[in-house]
Amino acid sequence: MSEITTNVDWIAVAAGTLVSFLLGWLWYSPMLFGKKWAAGIGVDLGSASSMPVAAMVAQLVATFLLAWVVGVTAAQNALMTVILIVITLVFFIVSNGLFGKKSHAAITIEAGFIVAMAVIMIIAQAIF
Repeated sequence: MSEITTNVDWIAVAAGTLVSFLLGWLWYSPMLFGKKWAAGIGVDLGSASSMPVAAMVAQLVATFLLAWVVGVTAAQNALMTVILIVITLVFFIVSNGLFGKKSHAAITIEAGFIVAMAVIMIIAQAIF
């Protein structure tokens, strides 16, 4: 267990989690890609009061776990490992979107968000 906790910069993990989670609100808002994404998956954008709480909690947990993985790879000087992990996640998102017959725009928006989160998390590790 120590290999996933030793030398991890928890401030950078927390910062990467927080900034990436907040980016999600902007990314999927009508100001950026929300309308095109919603149309591409066949849902309506709801109001802030109708956000799916379970999905938001799951997203927060997943965001933290990805930030932790980035933190572990930073502690081990294994940047290429986290890049490989992110590429793998992107391809899972693409394949899932294609199986679900999402629009190419929706798939690109979802995959792009994972890449943007990873970039933020890597920058957080470099700063802290």
